[in-house]
Amino acid sequence: MPLLIEDIYRSSNGDRWLLVCDSEGGQAFVRHEANLSAGGQVTDMEIEDFLARGGSGPEHTALREIIETHAVSDKE
Repeated sequence: MPLLIEDIYRSSNGDRWLLVCDSEGGQAFVRHEANLSAGGQVTDMEIEDFLARGGSGPEHTALREIIETHAVSDKE
């Protein structure tokens, strides 16, 4: 399954959020990679669930901008 991965946001403490898309199946999700001092855990969640969780942080804003950019380019 070929995956397309795009950085959403990297925090100053080392956390990382990625937008992961299955280019064949068309499914997309958000992957959170915690920093090593927090255990380095990797968590995947549906985009809707991610945005519903306290969606006011910079990672949420960045994802919304990515979604808007892709929506506009899809219409062109």
